[in-house]
Amino acid sequence: MIDFHNHILPNIDDGSKSLDISLRMLEYASQQGIREVVNTVHFQHPKVEMEDISYSRIKNKLQNLQNELNKNNIDIKLHSGAEVFFLPNLLKLKDNPLATFDNGKYMLIEFPSLQIPQIQRQQLFDLKLSGVTPIIAHPERYKNVQDDVSMVSDWLEAGCIIQVDAGSILGGLGSKSKKVAEEIVKNGWCQIIGSDSHNSTNRNFCLKEALYLSKKWIGDIAGNMVNENPKAVLEGLSINTDIEYDYEKQRTLLSRLKKVIGIT
Repeated sequence: MIDFHNHILPNIDDGSKSLDISLRMLEYASQQGIREVVNTVHFQHPKVEMEDISYSRIKNKLQNLQNELNKNNIDIKLHSGAEVFFLPNLLKLKDNPLATFDNGKYMLIEFPSLQIPQIQRQQLFDLKLSGVTPIIAHPERYKNVQDDVSMVSDWLEAGCIIQVDAGSILGGLGSKSKKVAEEIVKNGWCQIIGSDSHNSTNRNFCLKEALYLSKKWIGDIAGNMVNENPKAVLEGLSINTDIEYDYEKQRTLLSRLKKVIGIT
């Protein structure tokens, strides 16, 4: 399995607080059958405003951690990436290899939890038009989506990819997040599950358990969310989102574009 969303680099953001914690987390990940881990450090988030979140620094820190994994015989390959906090500058980041997983094809985007800005429609549209596919991080945790889950189908129709947190699927991030995560997965709207792990206690890797539950909901196709699809992101390949929509059925192409760019 590939864990696509986590914060395992020690002393960088609000994730692991020491090398020892990172190694314990990754040993636990290995025991679950996770063989590749994509670190997604917080990027342009208030949590890291005093940190140097540059490509060169993060790659160096990641290589140091990889060396420690190798020394401790922990069979996991690390990859660099970022969880980009939404600001009206996404297009300016399209050539940043940290923000776009080294290949310039995808960007993982996190919104404020209580209010998703209206300008996101134009920003995501412009980003997609530039050749970068937005990946929406844990939509089930946003209040706007909890109030109206059809926002997820709007993102999909606009060409975005959806990533759900494993902790949400298991109920560890609140009852509302669990309810919406289940609906997203059952509707076939989720392309990637990520642990979003932060520590070795209450926010550790839990991909195996989330995959098991997801398979009970939608069958073996759930395996794509922790294997083929995250691998496609790393390789800069396209991900199939040709799914059935339950909300408003099939809109015309014109009406979809109007909604994305905010034209009424």
